[in-house]
Parts: sequence; structure tokens; C-alpha cells
Amino acid sequence: MAKRIVLISCVKKKVGHRAKARDLYVSPWFKLAFRYAQRLRPDRIFILSAKYGLLGPDAVVEPYEKTLNKMPATEVKAWAVGVIEKLRRHANLASDHFIILASERYRKHLRPHLGSSEVPMEGLGIGRQLRWLKNAVEQ
Repeated sequence: MAKRIVLISCVKKKVGHRAKARDLYVSPWFKLAFRYAQRLRPDRIFILSAKYGLLGPDAVVEPYEKTLNKMPATEVKAWAVGVIEKLRRHANLASDHFIILASERYRKHLRPHLGSSEVPMEGLGIGRQLRWLKNAVEQ
């Protein structure tokens, strides 16, 4: 049976100390996205980290300053290859369904490898994403 897997991008705002990935990212957007992901009751939730690649929510990591938004396209592609390799260990890329809560830069090179995926907030600016997430978690 196909699994449902949520992928959430990392954010700039982080705590200043080593923490579980779910607690490292502290922006309002990330907190709402993580709550939304939990409400979906997926089989797995992963965080797309610019530094660490694919992280489980309970992975303990150090804070960092790195974003795909400032990386050259070749580095973003290499990052995506690493994420796909890790994702293959946890999912069937062809048959599992992926719900992606991440910007175009984070998902562009991942989606071609995923047989089934959706981007619920595609095309929304950050303010509209925040409203969409807030509405989704309050229902």
C-alpha cells in the first residue's frame, strides 16, 4: 500500500543550540507547516534541510546558516540528488504519495523523481501561505 509522506522545507529562523529538527526551526511558517503535516496523519514527515539534506523530525542537529536560495543551480541539483538517495531508503518514489510544503527552489529537482506528488500551496506568496496554513490547522 502506498504511503503518504510530507516534505517540509527548512527555514532561516532557528534556535541557537543543538536540537531535534522539529524544534530547531522556529518561524511561524515552519511551526504551522509542521502542525499541518501532523494533521494529515502521514506515514512519514521529513524536513528538507539546506545543510543536512533529508531529516527526520527527531534527528538532532546543530543550527546552521545555509539556504538553497543563495546556492548556484549546480549545488542545488547536487543537494537534490542527495535528498533523493536518502528518500529512497524510506519510501517507494514511484508509488508513494508526497505532499510538498516547500518553495520551488527546494522542490524543482525532487518532483521529477516522485511518481505522485502535490504542492498544496503552490503559487501562494508567504503571507497567503501563512493564512492558508493557519486556516488548515484550525479546521
